Amino acid sequence: MAITRVWLDESENECTMCGACEAACDAVFEVPEKMVVKANADLSLENEIKEAADGCPVGVIAIEFDHSGKRDYPV
Repeated sequence: MAITRVWLDESENECTMCGACEAACDAVFEVPEKMVVKANADLSLENEIKEAADGCPVGVIAIEFDHSGKRDYPV
């Protein structure tokens, strides 16, 4: 499975701007105010992106695999 999309999902919680995602994978995430996924981010960094999602204290990092059209990870 390949990551095809990563986004900020604030449907249940809001980004706390803690910077954990940027610390885990600064090639993909930055936190100028709220978390953003960098333009042209390298989505092949699957382990680092999953680590960032797992480490998010409010669970706002969403990952889609293989163009599923939905949040596949974390669920």
